[in-house]
Amino acid sequence: MNPLLDFSGLPRFAEVKAEHVTPAIEQLLATNRALVEKLVADDSATSWAAFVAPLEDANEHLSRAWSQVSHLNAVVNSPELRAVYNENLPKITEFYADLSQNLKLFEKFKALKASPEFAQLSVAQKKIVDNEIRDFRLGGAELAEAQKERFKAIQEALASAAAKFEENLLDTTNAYANYVELAEEVAGLPADVLQAAQEAASADGKTGWKFTLHAPSYMPVMQYAEHRPLREEIYRAYSTRASEFGKPEWDNTALIKQILQLRQEAAQLLGFKSYAEVSLATKMAQTPAEVLDFLQSLATRAKPFAQQDLTELRTFAAEQQGMQDLQAWDVGYYSEKLREARYGFSDEDVKQYFPEGPVLDGMFKVVETIYGLTIHPTHAPIWHSAVRFFSITDKNGQLVGQFYLDLYARQHKRGGAWMDDAITRRRRNEAIQTPVAYLTCNFSAPVGGKPALFTHDEVITLFHEFGHGLHHLLTKIEDLGVSGINGVEWDAVELPSQFMENFCWEWDVIRHMTSHVDSGEALPRVLFDKMLAAKNFQSGMQTLRQVEFALFDMHIHDDFDSFDPTQTALTLLQRIRDQVAVMQPPAYNRFPNNFSHIFAGGYGAGYYSYKWAEVLSADAYSLFEENGVLSNDVGHRFWSEILGQGGSRPALESFVAFRGREPTIDALLRHSGMVAA
Repeated sequence: MNPLLDFSGLPRFAEVKAEHVTPAIEQLLATNRALVEKLVADDSATSWAAFVAPLEDANEHLSRAWSQVSHLNAVVNSPELRAVYNENLPKITEFYADLSQNLKLFEKFKALKASPEFAQLSVAQKKIVDNEIRDFRLGGAELAEAQKERFKAIQEALASAAAKFEENLLDTTNAYANYVELAEEVAGLPADVLQAAQEAASADGKTGWKFTLHAPSYMPVMQYAEHRPLREEIYRAYSTRASEFGKPEWDNTALIKQILQLRQEAAQLLGFKSYAEVSLATKMAQTPAEVLDFLQSLATRAKPFAQQDLTELRTFAAEQQGMQDLQAWDVGYYSEKLREARYGFSDEDVKQYFPEGPVLDGMFKVVETIYGLTIHPTHAPIWHSAVRFFSITDKNGQLVGQFYLDLYARQHKRGGAWMDDAITRRRRNEAIQTPVAYLTCNFSAPVGGKPALFTHDEVITLFHEFGHGLHHLLTKIEDLGVSGINGVEWDAVELPSQFMENFCWEWDVIRHMTSHVDSGEALPRVLFDKMLAAKNFQSGMQTLRQVEFALFDMHIHDDFDSFDPTQTALTLLQRIRDQVAVMQPPAYNRFPNNFSHIFAGGYGAGYYSYKWAEVLSADAYSLFEENGVLSNDVGHRFWSEILGQGGSRPALESFVAFRGREPTIDALLRHSGMVAA
C-alpha cells in the first residue's frame, strides 16, 4: 500500500519515497473531484451532514498526504523529492483554486446559512460556514468565467514562484563554504563551534575549519570571531543570498517582482485596492492604515531607545575596543563585548548551563504544571535519526496530542524554526482524532560526545515553537475547519507562541531546566540576575528592526507600484530605513531576496503580526504575573479560553474572555524596557 494513502494512524515516514508522491496525489485528487461533482449535482444536499462533512473528510485526506510531502521537502530535501514536489504543486493549487471558485458549492454554503438548520449548528460549525462563505468570495467564486481562469492561473503561478523563491534561498545557503586554515583567523570562537567547524571540514576531506551560512555556524562568527575580515566576508555572503551577486539561476530579484505583480492583479480582480486589503480580510486588523498607524506608533516609541542603544555601542566600540568605524558585520561582535563588560557574562557562559535534556525537561515541566498534563517520549516512524516523538496525556492518562521534535540544523533542511500540523483534532463518529504536530528548529547538533547546548535565545525559540504546538495540540474543538490553529486570524496566531517565551525569564522555571554540561551545577542565581538585568539589552534596536521589516512588508503590498520600473523592493526598503532605522546596512545588502516569510511563507502583508500578537501575549502573561507565573488556575483559564477555542470564535473575543478586557500595549512596553524611568 502507498504509505501516503494510509490515514489510519501516524504518517509512515520511514517508508515514504519520491515515487509514492505522484500516484497518491493523483488518486486523492481524482477522488475529491468526483465527490465534488456528486455533491453539486445533488440539489437536496444543503445540510451539514449531506455535503459539508463528506467534503471535509475528503479534503483532510488530501491535506494530510500533501502535508507529509511538503514537510519532507523542507527537512530532508533531495533532487528526487524536490522534483515530485514541484511536479505536484500545480495540481494541488489548481484543485483548491477550482474548489474556491465552484459557484454551486458556494450556493450550497449560502443555502445552509439561510436554512433553519443553521441555528441548530454548534458555534464552531457556524463559524466554519461563515468562513467558507468569506473564502469563496476571496477565492474568486463570484468572478466572471474569463476572470476565474485568470485568477486560477495567478494562484498556480504564485505557488510555483514561492516554491522557487524558497529553493533558491536553500540552494544558495547550502552552496556556500568558507574554509579557514589559520588559527589566528578563528580566534574568539567557542570551542564547540570550532569543533563542529573542524568536523565539517574533515567530512569534506579538508583541514582547518569550515564555516557555512546555516545559523549554528553563521551566528557565532558574527558574535565571537575576532578576525574582522572573516566576519565581513561571511556577513556579505549571508546578506546577498539569492541575489544578483550569486548564480543567476538562484537570483530571487525577478521572482519578487513577479510575486508582487501577481498578488496585485489578483487583488484587483477581487475588487480590492491592494493585496494588503485581501490579506487583512482574514485578520484582526481591519485596514492597512490601522496596521501602519500601529507600526509607526511603535517606531516612534522605540526609536529614542534604539538611538541610545546605538550611541552606547559606538562609544564602547571606539573608546574600549578602538573601533572607530562600526559596520553591520561589527554590531553582533561588539554588542556581545559590551554585554560582557556591562553585565559580566557572555552568551557562551550561559550556553554551558543549557544542555538539551534539562531544557526539554524544564519546558515540559512548565506545561505539566500549569495545565496538569504529562509529556513522555514515544516511538513513531521518523524521517531522520535525530528526530524524536512525544505524547501528551491528561491527568486521567487520556491521550491529548503528539508531536515530532526535529531540533538540529543540517544540509538539505530549510533554515529557521517552525511548527506545522500533521494531524488535526476532530470528532470521527464516537472517537476523537488525536492531533499531531511537527516542531522544527535549526540548533547546533551535539559534538564531541557532549549533548547539544542551547543559547538562551535558542531556548526562547524552542519555547516559542512549542507554544505554537500547544495551540494546535490542546484545542478542544471537534470540527476540523476551526480546530487547533485552523481558522485563527493570522495576526493572533503568534499569541500562544510569544506567550510561552515569557517563562524563559522566570527563576522558578529556569533553575529547574539548567545543568552545567561539565559540572552538572544548576544556573547560579547571580548569573540569572545578570541575564535578567540584560534582558532588554538593545531592545530598542531589536524592536525597530522588526518594525522596519513589518513596514516594508505592509507598504510593498499596499501602496507600492510593482509595475513601475523606477520602483524596486530595495528603493522602498531604503525609504523606510531612512525614516526608522538608526543604522544603515551596506549598499550591497539584499534583505528582500531572502525575506522568505513574506515571499514564500504565509506572512505576505502579515509580518506585523509578530508585534501585534506580542501586545496580546504580553498582556495575557501579565495575568499570570498577577496570580503566580505557574498558576494552575490561570493556566486552565488560558487553555480553556485561548488554546482550547481554536478558530471557533474571533481571537479578540477569546482574549477578552481570558483577560476580562481588551488588550493594551502597556505590558509589551514594560516587558521590553521601553518605558520612562
